[in-house]
Amino acid sequence: MKKRNLRIVTMLLALVMLVTACGGGGKANNAGGEAAGDKAAEGKILRTNNSSEPGTLDPALATGTHDSFPMQHMYEGLMKYNEKGEIVQGVAKEMKVSDDGLTYTFTLRDDAKWSDGDPVTAQDFEFAWKRVLNPETASEYSYQLYYLKNGEAYNNGKATVDQVGVKALDDKTLEVTLESPTEYFPSLTAFYTYYPVQKKTVEANPDWAKDPKNGLLVSNGAFKCVDWKHNEAIELVKNDQYYDADKVKLAGIHFDVIEDQNTAWQRYEGGEYDFLYNPPTTIVHKLKQEKNPELTIADQLATYYYEINTEKKPLNNAKVREALSLAIDRKSIVENITQSGQVPAEGMVPYGLKDDADKDFREANGNLIKMDDKEAVKLLEEGLAEENMTKDDLNGLVIVYNTDENHKKIAQAIQEMWNSKLGISMKLENMEFQTLIDRRRQGDFTIARAGWVGDYADPMTMLDLFTTGNPQNNSRWGDSEFDKLIKTAKTALDSKERMDSMKEAEKILMRDKPVIPVYFYTAPYVTKPNVKGIYTTMMNQPFLTYAEITDAK
Repeated sequence: MKKRNLRIVTMLLALVMLVTACGGGGKANNAGGEAAGDKAAEGKILRTNNSSEPGTLDPALATGTHDSFPMQHMYEGLMKYNEKGEIVQGVAKEMKVSDDGLTYTFTLRDDAKWSDGDPVTAQDFEFAWKRVLNPETASEYSYQLYYLKNGEAYNNGKATVDQVGVKALDDKTLEVTLESPTEYFPSLTAFYTYYPVQKKTVEANPDWAKDPKNGLLVSNGAFKCVDWKHNEAIELVKNDQYYDADKVKLAGIHFDVIEDQNTAWQRYEGGEYDFLYNPPTTIVHKLKQEKNPELTIADQLATYYYEINTEKKPLNNAKVREALSLAIDRKSIVENITQSGQVPAEGMVPYGLKDDADKDFREANGNLIKMDDKEAVKLLEEGLAEENMTKDDLNGLVIVYNTDENHKKIAQAIQEMWNSKLGISMKLENMEFQTLIDRRRQGDFTIARAGWVGDYADPMTMLDLFTTGNPQNNSRWGDSEFDKLIKTAKTALDSKERMDSMKEAEKILMRDKPVIPVYFYTAPYVTKPNVKGIYTTMMNQPFLTYAEITDAK
């Protein structure tokens, strides 16, 4: 085994894992008001909003930002992100990597504890990771652990649990064996699917994560959940057992669960919130024009897109899907609707990731998305003819989106573009976010709003979810050549080979358009002037762990 200094690993990963706060006209992390009605005897409660009801607070079952925002403050992985966006030690105090890059040995901190005071052990991590891969768990993110030796085989019933490449050598030593060298593996261990869960609690209580009042929702992060009023609020309080508790200044975090952005903004504006992520786009535009110091617009590794159910005729035809994409004026959407520094999508992979030649992956792979009204009309006619269908078969199809003023405006704009350019009259339907997720999973949609935030700083994070049969691939699309290229990229030892494979895979994805990218996200948020210490990374929602509310107004 060859020991590699974590500082070196951090420096290498930091090249692609930058915290980016592009000036939205204001300073980063320097705004906010004192929270009223604090429940804690000491410190202050930071009050904010979680834009949708979490589907779960169980890391194995979490599927999106509505789950991860509270969870990233409740749990901590082997590694974590610091305020500079670098990957650094979390629960692990030391990491060794074998010369062949296949074996990682993590030594856990002696002072890492669960919120009930019990030590966090290597056995907890082994149990948690194998639980994600257990087919009975039905984790939608199980594929994120396919990097482990026999991880995919176990998840597919072709290997035993004992053959999975994660093993506790003792209480504080975790040995991980990979299928192939993966240079970004340390950053994967900071992702929520890799969070630990307390083995003894989860084994004894299947419903451990459903109600914090039962005392079973133990966690190992800076905060613990003490109350969860579904569709209303989530209450976190400081975890005094956290190893870095002395640096945690907040007494807790209160998350309301409000889907309407305007309502959330009114609470921030009225002094009820100290911080608000993703204010209404009209407000962001106004604050940006005013150069309001409470506004920060950070870069984000994320893509806003429309998901197409390729099992529904005539959307099974790639020409029809391409016609829909060609008719969208993305520049108009980002300039007239989102207005927060978003960039028209040029592919599925956003800007901000480097390839083997140290060039931006997006720039290197070119613009794979065009706007061409004449070509759109031509392809639509050809595609419909191939299916023995007419435009009437598209009329009345429904675009579904979760309740949000921004999503509504975008859906209305695209609806009008398709109507005026292609002569198609589609309907719109809005619903709660969890309902939208459920319908997409079940295939109960034709066209659905979707978004994807990268889980780690590599183009793979935006591509492998579209492999055949992936639980996140709600389009039901599959392509054997795409699957082969993704597999090559995951196993190739040569950096150029893996990047070239991903570039070709993205071209196939954009050729067939099972998804229609619209724009690359930014991450706007507002903070009251007396709040400091909030930071974000390209892969995460803002971290509130080390925030501090001062008495100054």
